[in-house]
Amino acid sequence: MQTFDAYNSQRALHELGLGPLWLLRDAEPVLPHATVEIQTEPVAVHAPEPAITNLAPAVSKAWSEPEVVPPKNLPKVQPVVQAFECMPEPGDWVLPANEIAQIAQEPAVARLSWEALQPMVENCRQCGLCEGRKKAVFGTGDKQAKWLFVGEGPGYNENLQGLPFVGAAGQLLDNMLKSLGVPRGEQSYIANIVKCRPTDEQGKDRPPSADEIAACLPYLHRQIDLIKPQIIVALGKTAAVSLLGMDLETPVGQLRGKVHQFKGVPVVATYHPAYLLRKPADKAKAWADLCLAIKALPAS
Repeated sequence: MQTFDAYNSQRALHELGLGPLWLLRDAEPVLPHATVEIQTEPVAVHAPEPAITNLAPAVSKAWSEPEVVPPKNLPKVQPVVQAFECMPEPGDWVLPANEIAQIAQEPAVARLSWEALQPMVENCRQCGLCEGRKKAVFGTGDKQAKWLFVGEGPGYNENLQGLPFVGAAGQLLDNMLKSLGVPRGEQSYIANIVKCRPTDEQGKDRPPSADEIAACLPYLHRQIDLIKPQIIVALGKTAAVSLLGMDLETPVGQLRGKVHQFKGVPVVATYHPAYLLRKPADKAKAWADLCLAIKALPAS
């Protein structure tokens, strides 16, 4: 006869691949170190191993509520920006630069006030024209004007002074405005398709590219929405095709003599004053275009 305590009895069954020793509910429980008579061959009995007897605290801890350790080095989360309200600091952005640039496009610009729009234009970096910018040419005139005159882009003098149509071409435009009875600043506003001067490799003026026009045009669209002009006069081919969404190679001759529409506002195309300085004979055609614009004015 050999006696085992209950612990080693269950351990031996486990080593043999047998299940645990089940006892009836009404049977007297087997307490630790109780003796049980077993008909078997003599087996060497070893003392319980400390590593096993100490499992209970470890198991109890494993089944308790785990300790919550805050994660480290999580990426920053992009803040929600609506119409540039609550704009985060530049260092807080996590979006790529090209995605940030998209925020400055028409959906957001279309909600800006005059006070917010002008500084945005003056600090704009949506295209490469900003690299040669001395001063952005936002526009000038009556912010509730009937007449809106839109040119192509700033030239040399405009880039230095930050005003549209200065110099000889500006003087000719001023004479055209006076002939209409709307001197500069009185019931008239002057702006450009692009707000920074486009130049070629030699530093000479050039027409803006399609990408440059696309980057800057939302600013002009917002100006038009704020001014609510009754008539728009497009000065030159670039201004006309950009406003009307036409191919950049469309000749201005195909656009003259017609009243076009931009968001319900009549648009009349004519020659750019700089062109008229080179081709004075076409001034008569330009005057005919202005007369067409007068007829296109909505009845007040």
